[in-house]
Amino acid sequence: MVTISLCMIVKNEEDVIARCLDSVRDLVDEINIVDTGSTDKTKEIVKPFTDRIYDFEWIHHFADARNFSFQQATCDYILWLDADDVLMAEDQEKFKALKQSLTPDIDAVSMNYHLSFDNEGNANSLLRRNRLVRREKQFRWIGAVHEYLEVSGNLFESDVAVSHLPLHHDHQRNITIYKKLLQSGEPLTPRDTFYYANELLDHNEIEDAVFYYELFLTTKLGWVEDNINACFKLADCYSKLNDNENNVSSILRSFEYDTPRPEACCRLGHHFMEQAKNHEAIFWYEQALAMKPKPNAPFQNKTFTTWLPHLQLCVLYDRLQQYELANTHNELARVYLPNDPKILHNQNYFDRMFKKSKDKP
Repeated sequence: MVTISLCMIVKNEEDVIARCLDSVRDLVDEINIVDTGSTDKTKEIVKPFTDRIYDFEWIHHFADARNFSFQQATCDYILWLDADDVLMAEDQEKFKALKQSLTPDIDAVSMNYHLSFDNEGNANSLLRRNRLVRREKQFRWIGAVHEYLEVSGNLFESDVAVSHLPLHHDHQRNITIYKKLLQSGEPLTPRDTFYYANELLDHNEIEDAVFYYELFLTTKLGWVEDNINACFKLADCYSKLNDNENNVSSILRSFEYDTPRPEACCRLGHHFMEQAKNHEAIFWYEQALAMKPKPNAPFQNKTFTTWLPHLQLCVLYDRLQQYELANTHNELARVYLPNDPKILHNQNYFDRMFKKSKDKP
């Protein structure tokens, strides 16, 4: 059976680090923790798990820190996690099975990354990331922020998932790094341009965000998924600027890169719904439901193919006084979110309506 080194970079993670290490301590053969300047109890909490704790001076460059952490590994494979990541019980069992079956010819293993969860605890937003790599391949991290691990060779898609469960987030960290890069005169890569635009949008610097999204798309060098997301983010910017025309054109612009995505259909459905163009809105929400997501797509947001279009169709058919159909869509939405207050309110509304109808002489 192969051996696995866990490699992590951490800073002031006393609230979450034990939870993470508890979930993987029995799955890996070695734990390497690279601390980039903690001033809390992170190191003390880590000591019962491992004595392989290293200091690395923070130089505002995530790839450099991660590459240093990989240099400490001594096992066959390297697993990387962030301190606020967790392997749930089910995924721990899947990981054990993966470790037992993994053969040395596999160069990298991807896993789903569960980014957010609905009220029932089900992952509704996820992406695939390369998590486990063969050490002797010496794969490198690239990028000061939103770094990525460049892999090649024999790749394997596993069914293991890592859950992202943050308790807090440093909202200034990434945008500060990007602005320092720009001030130093270092040009941003197309990928960094996209992520910098995301940071600007998150910080409500809307006009600057529009500029950098447009700059990113103009390069024509972006990954197709980032291109599509840039169109949706541009739509968000124009919505904040109350520019409805450019909002819609940005959504439609995403069609240039691939077949319409469910998110685009839901956005167009909302556009028509806001104008009380009910039939047009119904068309787009039904298109979202008709699309079958690819099982191992790099990004997935199940919201746009499950409860959301059904809930909106409930409202739309109610507007058209097609109450049976409206109730059907509410019940379909309830399959995904059985305890959602809006859906339960609708259920009571239709129950009362149908009861009155039956009680009429």
